[in-house]
Amino acid sequence: MDPSTYFDTAGRNDVLSGGVTMVPIETRVGTYRAWTKRVGNSPTTKVLLLHGGPGGTHEFFEAFDSYLPAAGVEYYYYDQLGSHYSDDPGDPSLLDVACFVDEVDQVRRAHDLDATNFVLYGHSWGGILAIEYALAHPGALKALVISNMMSSFPAYNDYANRVLVPQIDPAVVAEIRALEATDRTDDPRYEALLFEHHYVQHVLRMPVSKWPEPVTRAFSHLNKDVYVPMQGPSELGGSGKLIDWDRTEELTDIRVPALVISAQHDTMDPEFMAAMSERLPKGVLLHCPNGSHLAMYDDQVTYMDGLLSFLAALD
Repeated sequence: MDPSTYFDTAGRNDVLSGGVTMVPIETRVGTYRAWTKRVGNSPTTKVLLLHGGPGGTHEFFEAFDSYLPAAGVEYYYYDQLGSHYSDDPGDPSLLDVACFVDEVDQVRRAHDLDATNFVLYGHSWGGILAIEYALAHPGALKALVISNMMSSFPAYNDYANRVLVPQIDPAVVAEIRALEATDRTDDPRYEALLFEHHYVQHVLRMPVSKWPEPVTRAFSHLNKDVYVPMQGPSELGGSGKLIDWDRTEELTDIRVPALVISAQHDTMDPEFMAAMSERLPKGVLLHCPNGSHLAMYDDQVTYMDGLLSFLAALD
């Protein structure tokens, strides 16, 4: 452990330099530490960022550093257990949505976030987790942001099969499927095919050589031991433990202000996400016409302006 580590006055968290706190997370198989980092200081707007994956990292969100501090927003980077900066329990039984929701609540309480200030933001898989948290702990939230994630995994798979996959050369799809069927998704050829024919169209619409360093770093830190059991091995749709996940009908139970962020070229159906915003009682839609799954990079001004406008309107 870093020699600058000390315990806070309540004896709860390992507090490191630079706003970093290692939050102890109690699980049914032991206590582990989740990495968090606070940026900024606001009494009324404190945003906890839930990254994608599962098994991804907070690093995608470093684009926020150029926008949120100047707007007076306090926000928290956070790597979920099993992600690069946090402890990895290595126990498959913890790869469960309910376990992740409980973990988020422990992080929230460790940082004294409550309904007067707590905004929960989730991107991609983090959007699933944010929806689940809002349903499980409605009294804890001030507002919710669901970024680039549909409320239904079956609908996500339908969109992939109906719209996204047909955009790829059938011979390329056949080669990708063959590699998946033989458990060769770690083959460099598999990654090369995805980047050339899928990622630069629907994940981040830039030449790979120009992808921002936080993005490439985050990709290199993905924990596939978490990602594959939850999401499945394929990047053209999903399977795994999330395959039947669907909370579309329950969106009407989320009563706090909620921002839904969609993008025209995303892996997520923008029409479905527009319908989500209408189903949420206090839903607002932010559509990024030039964006993809990482619209905070490839349609950055639209994304950040819309997010900051939503946060400002809360007060």
